[in-house]
Amino acid sequence: MKNFEVAFIFYDIADILEIKGENFFKIRAYRKAAHTIENLPMDVKELAGESRLQEIEGIGKALEEKIREIINTGTCRYYEELKKDFPRGLVEMLKIPGLGAKKIKVIYDNLGISSIEELEKAARAHKIRELPGMGVKTEQSILKGIQTLKGQGDRVQLAIALPVANRIMEILSGMKEVSKVAIAGSLRRRKEMVKDIDIVVATEAAETLVENFLKLPIISRVLAEGLSKVSVVLNAGIQVDLRLVKPQEFYSALQHFTGSKEHNTKLRSLALKMGYKLNEYGIFEKEGDGVFCPKSETELYSKLDMPYIIPELREDRGEIEAALQDGLPDLVKLEDIRGDLHLHSDFSDGVSSIEEMVKKAKELGYEYIAITDHSKSLKVARGLDESRLRQQLELIKGINERVKGIRILTGIEVDILPDGSLDFDDDILKELDVVIASIHSGFKQDKTTITSRIVNACHNRYVNIIAHPTGRLLGRREPYDVDMDEVFEAAAKTGTVLEINSSPDRLDLNDVNVKRAAEMGIKIAINTDAHGTEALSDMMYGVWVARRGWLAAENIINTYSLEQLLEFLKVMK
Repeated sequence: MKNFEVAFIFYDIADILEIKGENFFKIRAYRKAAHTIENLPMDVKELAGESRLQEIEGIGKALEEKIREIINTGTCRYYEELKKDFPRGLVEMLKIPGLGAKKIKVIYDNLGISSIEELEKAARAHKIRELPGMGVKTEQSILKGIQTLKGQGDRVQLAIALPVANRIMEILSGMKEVSKVAIAGSLRRRKEMVKDIDIVVATEAAETLVENFLKLPIISRVLAEGLSKVSVVLNAGIQVDLRLVKPQEFYSALQHFTGSKEHNTKLRSLALKMGYKLNEYGIFEKEGDGVFCPKSETELYSKLDMPYIIPELREDRGEIEAALQDGLPDLVKLEDIRGDLHLHSDFSDGVSSIEEMVKKAKELGYEYIAITDHSKSLKVARGLDESRLRQQLELIKGINERVKGIRILTGIEVDILPDGSLDFDDDILKELDVVIASIHSGFKQDKTTITSRIVNACHNRYVNIIAHPTGRLLGRREPYDVDMDEVFEAAAKTGTVLEINSSPDRLDLNDVNVKRAAEMGIKIAINTDAHGTEALSDMMYGVWVARRGWLAAENIINTYSLEQLLEFLKVMK
């Protein structure tokens, strides 16, 4: 939990600094540190105790002092000073899709608005359109963004909820009253956003367990307290629901509370036809008193004459029908991934050198990576012009000669410009191993224009991959107004690969679109879009999207061997 608390404060500091208009590199340092600490495989408190904090990438003396202060006191002086004259509501406003720090500052400076409620009222009163740099479209966009935010409720990203859930699991596993414990709900199904954390606990001593659990200092509020269910809100603002069952009921309860509701409804209907009643306590004979308590979920599904269905597939998208016909796909696994084809270095807006990215990739066991920094038009990301790209190509050539056991592919993430052209000419694109095309501007263009930009990129013979095809940022920006049917048709016709961007705030393409793309024969690349070495580990989030989208390893180009991948890329040209 300390990892999450430190990360939460550092993200908050970065947001406040951004709204204040502080130095870009200072803001990025806090964001990078937050992301790194949030995803650390070890406890930051233990590292502090061993004086190893500065071993964490991006953590210098100043950040180390703040981390120690947060560990010891729950906050730090710098954070508290920043908050003194800064309305909390301004940070909350950053959650509104499409509303950035600069606009928030203009709104606050001119209207004194410091909450989402005040902002909505002002927008409905047509006060936003009168501000410098704003207008009717901005005002309408803000209102649409607020409605989108309200629709999401208190949902949090998978990458935020999962480490918290794992920590709760560790705590519960250490309690002598607990015989079995497992994550359930949408989090176990690896949905991209979750409302709360569901955990199933097997115990013969529910009363003692509940009493001990509620003493945990990480709990800020108790919503419900009973011997079968406990609901609490953590200090971090996330709700946790414990489902308490007898040990013999554990696997029935785990299947039931994993869901989805639609999957369970269909499963219960099937059970009834077979003469059973299925619920969280077991499989009951419809006629008589017999009850079957499975010793695993595999045994539960087997009782219903089907193979085990993994949690990621339990969305009633044909998985039960496929299971009954023994037609479930052999889904991709993290260990099938042989490389990452979308990485940024400190040549553009990354924080790690190419050599550092290579070292991390080797630790992950990869055969290859592609360095795909931003192209020249994206000035905010220090995009590469032709001269700097050629300088990078020479550097990569040298690294390939020195470093054994991995191949660094040359590449670029070339911008699809608002007029539909690409940021580089074909003459330089054809020299690269991997060309990724993506949109970073003109997000609010109409559907026809946005769609034609992506379709045109698909038709360029040197473009291999379309990155984050819908442009969404979870909880912050809605997808472009893009016709995905047309994009799929273009990708299928041209052989262009579409990306699952594993960055936890993107996960784009989503699972539904991934399944549609695969059914049309479109190949997929699962990439992290990492801007630093730690983010290379985000690959698992993209793999989970692929599994929810029914993908096998053969659907994904970065499960290919280096030789197979190079041949595939060669044929594309």
